[in-house]
Amino acid sequence: MNVLITGADGILGNNLVRELLSRQYNVSVMLLNKSLASKGLIGLPVNRYYGNILDKQALDNAIINHDIVIHAAADTRVYPAYDSNVRAVNVTGTSNVIESCLKHNVKKLIHIGTANSFAPGNKKKPGDETGIYNGFKYGLSYMDSKFEAQELVLNAVKSKGLDAHIINPTFMLGPYDSKPSSGQLIIALFNNKLPIYPPGSRSYVAVKDASIAIVNSISMGQSGECYILANDNLSYKEFFQIVAESIGVNTPRYTLPSSIIKLYGTVNSLIGKMSGKIPAMTKELAVISCDNHCYSGAKAKEKLKLPHTKPAIAIKECFEWFQANGYI
Repeated sequence: MNVLITGADGILGNNLVRELLSRQYNVSVMLLNKSLASKGLIGLPVNRYYGNILDKQALDNAIINHDIVIHAAADTRVYPAYDSNVRAVNVTGTSNVIESCLKHNVKKLIHIGTANSFAPGNKKKPGDETGIYNGFKYGLSYMDSKFEAQELVLNAVKSKGLDAHIINPTFMLGPYDSKPSSGQLIIALFNNKLPIYPPGSRSYVAVKDASIAIVNSISMGQSGECYILANDNLSYKEFFQIVAESIGVNTPRYTLPSSIIKLYGTVNSLIGKMSGKIPAMTKELAVISCDNHCYSGAKAKEKLKLPHTKPAIAIKECFEWFQANGYI
C-alpha cells in the first residue's frame, strides 16, 4: 500500500516514516524545500516530492497514485499571534489536500490536527473529543486555523464523501525532533534557561506511541471521527521534575503568581515587537501556561490501540538524539 506523508520532516513525520517502513508500507514524503530536508530522513528508503501544499500542481504530483495520505504539514508558529501566512498554510493548504485526495481517488485521508481543537480540562476531569473549541480566547492564528482545518475535513466527509478521520495529538516527546519543536523545552531546561515553572498543566504523549496509533488508524480509524492522543496529564512542576531526573539537571524550584507570568509575557511581546526578535515567552503563551490543558486519550486507547510509554523514557530518547546529532 502506498502512503504519502505531507510535512514529514517534523518530529511526528520522522517517527511516522519509520513506523510505516517497519510495517512494509511503500512510503513517500512531501517536503517543502529540498535544501531544508530533515537530517532525520537521510538514508531512508522513501520517495521524495518537493513543493508547497499551497501549490496545487505540486500537491497533485505528490498525491497521485497513493492509497493513503497522512496530512501532517502545518505552520505551527505562534509569533506573531495573528499571522495570515499561518492561516494560509493550515486552512488553504488543507483545503488543497482535500481537493487533491478527492480528485485522485485516495482511499483514505488521515488529517493530523491538534488536541487544542477541543475544549481542555484539568487533571481530574480532562477534556475529550466532545468538547467544543474555545481556543479563540487566546487569539493565536495557529490554534484557530487548525480548528478551521479540522472543520474543513469533517465537512468534506459529510458533503463530499471523503473517507477521512482526524488524529489530535497532545504535546509529543521523543527522538528525531530535527527542527527542534517540543524538544526546545528540554534543551532550555538543560541550559538552565527556565528558572521557574508556570502554574498550569498539559497532556503529553510519546511520539513513538502517537506514530503507532496513527499507523493503526489506517485500518482501525473510522471516517468522520476524531481521536485525541494523550497519555499523561502533568503540571509543569511535575513535568520539569521528570525532565530534570531524566537528563540529570536541576529542577526549577519556584513558581510565580499567574499575574506576574502574564505581565512578563506581555512585556516580552512588546519588546519583541520593537526589536524584531522572536520572544521566548509571549503574552499568549504566558496565558496558556497558566491554564490547564489536559485531555483524555481513552478513545484512542480503545479504538486505535494507543500504547503508553512513560514520559521519562520519551524524554531520555529525545535528549540522547539531541546529543548524538549536535543539538546539545
